[in-house]
Amino acid sequence: MKALIINCTLKPSPDFSNTDALVSKAATQLKDNGFDTEEIRLVDYEIKPGVSSDEGKGDEWPVILEKIKSCNIFIIATPIWMGHLASTAQRVIERLDDTFYNKDLADEKTGQFFTYNKVAGCLVTGDEDGAHSCAAQVLWAMQELGFTIPPNVNAYWVGLAGGGDNYVEAGGEKHYYTNYSLRYMIANLCWFAKLLKENPIDTNLKALRELAKKESDHKK
Repeated sequence: MKALIINCTLKPSPDFSNTDALVSKAATQLKDNGFDTEEIRLVDYEIKPGVSSDEGKGDEWPVILEKIKSCNIFIIATPIWMGHLASTAQRVIERLDDTFYNKDLADEKTGQFFTYNKVAGCLVTGDEDGAHSCAAQVLWAMQELGFTIPPNVNAYWVGLAGGGDNYVEAGGEKHYYTNYSLRYMIANLCWFAKLLKENPIDTNLKALRELAKKESDHKK
């Protein structure tokens, strides 16, 4: 089984990234649970703006999309900028929008999105407030896209008000709350990923849409 972590730091490899330090810790725990784990930085790829699965010449999103399609656990890791998600994390969400419309990304029989039977979580780092907002945005978007969101699948570290040292500089790797939150997250992601592998969701979205049409005035 596979896990994919997309690090949405704004810093390309091999530049130092505080988010990468938390990602590495998560990756170690995933590997300890038997998952083949890949860590990538989004900025190492040319990801064009847009909402389709392929924005044409030079767009490397199809490479990322194939990685997401093949994983069982999907984690978005984002730094906080001005209290919000990094623009790179938002771009991942935007590029996944085609999940709703592209027939090639759905099961032909049931209409299930390719994201069904995959679990998602998020990691957040910053030098001050914004972690709860970032986690809420990521996890809401992931469930809307069809990923399963188990309990307690976000972990974060933030510094003191006013900014200053970030995760590594401030010794966040030894912070109890972040560490147990991360262990909750990894344990629950792994458990649910294995559960869904053995017991896939059988909801027939096509059939449900037909039922909805019969009881609706507006039929899109």
